[in-house]
Order: sequence, then C-alpha cells, then structure tokens
Amino acid sequence: MEKTILFIGGSKGIGFETVKLLHDTHNVIVASRSQGELSETKAKHLNFDAFQDDINTLDLPDNLDGLVYCPGTINLKPFNRLKTHDFEVDLQKNFLSLVRITRALLPKLKKGDHPSIVYFSTVAVQLGMPFHTSVAASKGAIEGFTRALAAENAPTLRVNAIAPSLTHTGLADKMLNNEKKLESMNERHPLKRIGKPSDIATMVKFLLSEDSSWITGQIMKVDGGLSSVKL
Repeated sequence: MEKTILFIGGSKGIGFETVKLLHDTHNVIVASRSQGELSETKAKHLNFDAFQDDINTLDLPDNLDGLVYCPGTINLKPFNRLKTHDFEVDLQKNFLSLVRITRALLPKLKKGDHPSIVYFSTVAVQLGMPFHTSVAASKGAIEGFTRALAAENAPTLRVNAIAPSLTHTGLADKMLNNEKKLESMNERHPLKRIGKPSDIATMVKFLLSEDSSWITGQIMKVDGGLSSVKL
C-alpha cells in the first residue's frame, strides 16, 4: 500500500539511504536545505531549514502516513570545554526543533493510514561515553519524548526512535578521517565494524511499515552490539 512519508532532512546520509528504499513504492517528500542526489529518485524535494523555518509554510498534503526526522548535531568535546550555550544550542537543534515540527505536523499524521513517526537518538544515551555530555543530554530528551508521545497517541499513532552507534556519514567524517581511526572504531564494536547508512535505513523502513504494527514507544538499538554485548 502506498503511503505518504515526509522526511525532515533526507538529502544525504541515513535519510537519503532510506529515501532510496522507499521512493519507488511510496509518495516520499523530503524537506531539507539541499537537494543533494534526490533528483535521481522519485522523491519530491522542498527547500526547508529545520532549525529556523516554519513547517507550516510548506505545501504539504492534508494526510501524512509517516514522519522521519533526520537533522541533528554531534558536538564532541570534554565537559570542561563546553559552555552552557553549547548545551542550549544542541538542545535546540537536536530536540526543540523536533518538538516544534512534530507539534505542527501531528494533525496531518493523525489523519494518516496507520501513521508512524521515527526519530534518531544515539548509543551514547545508554552508554557513558567521554566527550558526549552535550549530545547525550539532548538525544536523551528525544528518548523520553518518544515514549511519552507514543503513550499519549496510542493506538492512533506509533512513535519510535533508533539509537545507532557510529555510522559512516558526513557527521562522522572527523572521527574517521584516517585508516587508524577507522580501524580503532571498527574494533570497538562486537561485530567489528562501524555502521553503514543502509544498516539504519532498513530499520527506518521497518518502523514505517505495517511489519512493525505492534511496536511503539521503543528505542531500537542498531549499534553493532555495542550497547549490549561485552567481549
């Protein structure tokens, strides 16, 4: 069954990998700052900056069956080098923008056919990881919000989040910019490699589909075993 799925972000990385999985069989709309390679897909692109633009100005359908919120930041610094302002910026970009856009789109989603929302957290929320205080705090807010929103909107609307470990996207370039760093990151994971965008995209596709119709309020750990397997 064809669904109408809106991606906030989605012109690169995990979002784009998911768009490629869905654009042939669904009506996919991507609202992002750049078009990237979306012209090679059937997805409709709308210019939109999630951190500052008003989603209500976009020409969107009255009904949405799925929402995937992709934008986020990774600000990795020791705590003593972070200012309060850094936490405020990360909270605004990772969480409060998500809340603002979700609030505006909720009426359209509630009109959808078995609608589903997918957010992104990080493995660093569950694991204590150095230099992650700011990102873990803001992404932790997403996990609590996911569960509460799922409870408030069941059984009409399903809400889940994915908590990946390090994945080979543009956001991770600084951590993977030489072979030694890549090898070190691979070895940290029980499955001996970091994630690929396609690893996460397949989970997004699953959570949007009817195959996951009995799943809501969950934080899905797609992390190469990092959060649960000790070697």
